[in-house]
Parts: sequence; C-alpha cells; structure tokens
Amino acid sequence: MKKLALHWKIIIGMVLGIIWALLSSFMGWSSFTINWIDPFGTIFINLLKLIAVPLVLFSIISGVANIGDPKSLGRMGGKTLLIYLLTTVMAISLGLLLVNTVKPGKLIDKQSRIDNRINYEIWASSQGYEIKDGINYLKDPAYMKRAQEITELTKNDLKEVSVADKLDKANKQKETTPLQPLVDIVPDNFFFALSSNGLMLQIIFFAIFFGVCLLFIPNDKSQPVVTLVDSINEVFLKMVDLVMQAAPFFVFALLAGVVSKMAGNDIGKVVEIFKGLSWYSLTVLAGLLLMIFLAYPSILKAFVKKIPYVGFFKAMGPAQTLAFSTSSSAATLPVTMECVEHNLGVDKKISSFVLPIGATVNMDGTSLYQAIAVVFLAQLHMIDLTIGQQLTVVLTTTLASIGSAAVPSAGLVMLIIVLDSVGLNPAWIAIIFPVDRILDMFRTVVNVTGDATVCTIIADGEKMLNYQEAKDPTETFELDS
Repeated sequence: MKKLALHWKIIIGMVLGIIWALLSSFMGWSSFTINWIDPFGTIFINLLKLIAVPLVLFSIISGVANIGDPKSLGRMGGKTLLIYLLTTVMAISLGLLLVNTVKPGKLIDKQSRIDNRINYEIWASSQGYEIKDGINYLKDPAYMKRAQEITELTKNDLKEVSVADKLDKANKQKETTPLQPLVDIVPDNFFFALSSNGLMLQIIFFAIFFGVCLLFIPNDKSQPVVTLVDSINEVFLKMVDLVMQAAPFFVFALLAGVVSKMAGNDIGKVVEIFKGLSWYSLTVLAGLLLMIFLAYPSILKAFVKKIPYVGFFKAMGPAQTLAFSTSSSAATLPVTMECVEHNLGVDKKISSFVLPIGATVNMDGTSLYQAIAVVFLAQLHMIDLTIGQQLTVVLTTTLASIGSAAVPSAGLVMLIIVLDSVGLNPAWIAIIFPVDRILDMFRTVVNVTGDATVCTIIADGEKMLNYQEAKDPTETFELDS
C-alpha cells in the first residue's frame, strides 16, 4: 500500500465508505455510522478549511509580492479573470444545450406535470407574476376540480425549514443596490472577514492590496515581510501534507456518513430518490463529465502542447478525488496547489495568485448545473422558457456563480436568485434537494479541474511552466514520509 499513489488510496477509501454505508443501512447500523464514523469526515473538512483561509491569504500576498513588477500583475490578473469568465459562459451554454436537447423535465408522466403546472399558476397568481406562456390551466373547466384540490393542498403545505432558510438568504441578497457586490468585496474589518464564512473575496482583496503595497516600498523594507510570509506559507503547506496522510481514512468516514444520512436504515430510499430524478441527474452528470474530460483538455491542448491528456489527469488525480469527496473547492485548494506546482510544474508565483482567485470566482460546475436545473424545473412545470429568458439565465448564472461560496451546496442559495430572475418559484429547489449532494461532488471536480487548467495556461503564457511527465504513476504527489 505504501507504493500506491495517494489518489488511488483516496478512491479506495471512497469506495469502502459507500460499501460500509449500504451495509450498515441493510444491517440497521446507520445510527452507529452517523454518530461514530461521520464526525471524522466533518473533522477532515474542518481541518482543510482551517488551513485553506490562511493559505489563501499568505499565498496571494507571497505570489503578488514575488512577481516584482506591478505591470506583470495587472496583465496576469486581467488574463486570469478573462479566461475564468469565458470558461463559465462555455459551461452555461453547454448546460443549456444539453437540457434543451434531452428535455429531462418532459420525461416525467404527464399528470404529474399538469399538477405541477397548476401549482405554478397558483403560486404565480399569489405573487403577482404573469404566467410565462399565457396558458392558464386554472381557467380551463377540464382542470377546475383538480385545480381546487391542488389549491387546498397548497394552502396546507408547509415549507421545509431548509428551503425557507435559503429563501431568506436569497431575499436579503436581492434587496441590495447594483454595486453592492463591489461594496461587499472591500472589508471594513479584515479580522471579521477572516473569522466569517463566505467572505473569501474580502480576504483575497486584502491579500492583493497588501501584496501590491509591498511592491511599491523599498526592497530593504519589504523583503523581511516577504520572507516572513513565505515562511508562514511553508508551514501551512506542511499542515496540508500531514492532513493528507490520513485522507483515505477521513474520506471513508465522509462518504459513509453522506450515504447513511440519505439511506437511513432503508436502502430502497436511495433507489427511489434517484429514480425520480434520474434523467435530470444524468443530464447534469453528462455536462459535468464533458467539461472534465473533453472541454478542459481541449482548451489546455490549444494553449499548452507539452502536457499530454493522460499526464494532466495523473497530475490532478489527488485534487480531483479530494474535491469529489469534500464537495468544497476551498477545502481542496491546498491539495490543488500541491498538484499544480509539483506535478504540472507551475511556478509558485502563478499558482499562489491564480488558484485562490479561481477557488472563489470560477464555479463552472455550479454554473452548468444551475442552467440545467432552471430549465429542468421549468419543463417539469410545463413552462417553455423563451430564448430571451434563457439568455437571462446565462447572465444571472454567470454573476451568481462568482458570488457562490466555495463550500458544499452553496450553489443552491444562488439558484434561488436565478429562478427568481425568470419569474419561477424559488421554493422549487426542494425538488432537486435529494440528489444535490451527489451532483455537488461532481460539480466540485469540474471547478477544481477548471482552476488547474486556467492556472497552467497562465503559467505557460508567462513562461513559468516546467512540466516533466512522471515515469511512474506512483511518483505523482507522494507525500513526505
């Protein structure tokens, strides 16, 4: 086992975790798994988050300060944001193409869709929204009785606490000025930003500002600070090494807990959950896999000739498997940086600047999923969105993805904003809740793969890429013993 590459050990841990969860469900041990095994998965994510925030802070300061030339910083920053934006638009467009081709929402039985449509019209009427396509089932005598039944059901229907919580967050986000996102980037208290979840953009702003200021003061004054920052950064990288030595066990606990919470003591629940949403899940999954195995390698090959297809995935294997198990770009960031620097040969000056920004603003997997989810939910309620409304989805999803926190299922909160932008019921996110956690794992792999792709392209353009293919797969990302 010592000779086995880390990503294979993590994959074995994932598989054993799922097998254990299903076995414990069958044997009635789910409570034991949730109480005694799942907490170690939580500890793992907490450890990675503990490291991620200070690592982002010191990595960016170090990366900016070591660039040496403010003009190079501006050029590199502009290219980074532009490529991230282009890949996001590409992901959304792919999502819309797939969902309009497969039409997963129209593959549900017709009666269920009619009931959903009536529910939609009741909601739209109560909220003062105009019916999208002008068709009104509530005024059709053929559906009058069913409409009355649906109305009664709707009055007595209680919102799930989790849905209501996300609606409240979305409403607060909507009640802002157009420039509020710009205001939110600049912290009024840096230490509060460090201690709060979802304020990574503020930390990045401070780190870039601090690093830029180091470029404009005399070298004899700035060098001690840069040396200190570099040294602190090395300490956090060593923390990553130590935590990752136990990653296979932690991943086992994490996956065992996730599946156990879904299944309880009834394996059939997992089957039923996925059966109803299978076409939606497959459409999202197809889009995410196309991004991972086709889109990103094609983009990389177009700009960087020296990295082979298989070599790229060998190099990024540990980060991708960890992203899958944690569903968090931020938690995976330390390992992504290790893979990009050690396996792909990206200079630390580039990775420490590009990757932390990518973990915050580059959410291609989330964008693709949101585009598919909005159109799927519309189809499920017999609503045909126009081209204009779908373009609104593209724009809103692009902006929303930038604001998504790099933590599990944060995209659901942003999906509420996107649904509301085209006049659809935000509470419909409850429909896709059951499969969101599993799909979120694949979305995070897309995000991490996209970050690595863009980082490698930027490094090659700046002549800071020194890729050397490993002769033996076990050579990739082996930790210090």
